[in-house]
Amino acid sequence: MSRTERLLDLLQTLRRHRLPVSGHRLAAEMGISLRTLYRDIATLQCQGAEIEGEPGVGYVLRPGFMLPPLMFSTEEIEALVLGTRWVAGRSDAHLGLAARNALAKIGAVLPQELRDELDAIPLLVAPSAVAVTDRVDVSLIRQAIRAEQKLEIAYRDDKGVDSARVIWPFALGFFDSVRIVMAWCELRNDFRHFRTDRIATLAAAGRYPRRRHALLKEWRAIEHAPRKT
Repeated sequence: MSRTERLLDLLQTLRRHRLPVSGHRLAAEMGISLRTLYRDIATLQCQGAEIEGEPGVGYVLRPGFMLPPLMFSTEEIEALVLGTRWVAGRSDAHLGLAARNALAKIGAVLPQELRDELDAIPLLVAPSAVAVTDRVDVSLIRQAIRAEQKLEIAYRDDKGVDSARVIWPFALGFFDSVRIVMAWCELRNDFRHFRTDRIATLAAAGRYPRRRHALLKEWRAIEHAPRKT
């Protein structure tokens, strides 16, 4: 492990502890000597990290500090690149472009040695076996979710039956060959799932009366409840 990665790991370890933690415990979690720990803490303090404490008392990191320039471990960079490549290939065009732009911004502030790793990550995403063809702009659904806004949709179910619905979208699930809107359906007065490729039209219909987070929490509780046998 390089010294840069070790400093990053120390920051992450300190962030996990909200209360002061002893130097001996930190050194054990890091797998380094106490002397190396004290030296690394001093280095981070010189770079602006608000690490309070002293030997024999314990250390705590005040929130809000990022290493300048932005630092990631090798595995964190791999996760970012793989996730970006998946989003670019599996989401709508707007979200895919946003993912690529975000990765470019991250790369611009990485040190040169990490930037070189970013460009050479050998983790690839295979093309989807089934192409998803949406008839509506999925980015509008994501905007409605963020704004807690109702949508009027024309929907065709798996039996080919058309219906008009007013839904309260609160989440969007991305699968390999399909995208699913999780929503409260006014017609059914219950939670329902809607495939985006079966939505023919959509239009905004004002804010819905509940908070998105509350709907998501309630839906998760129902989804994770034990099934009756």
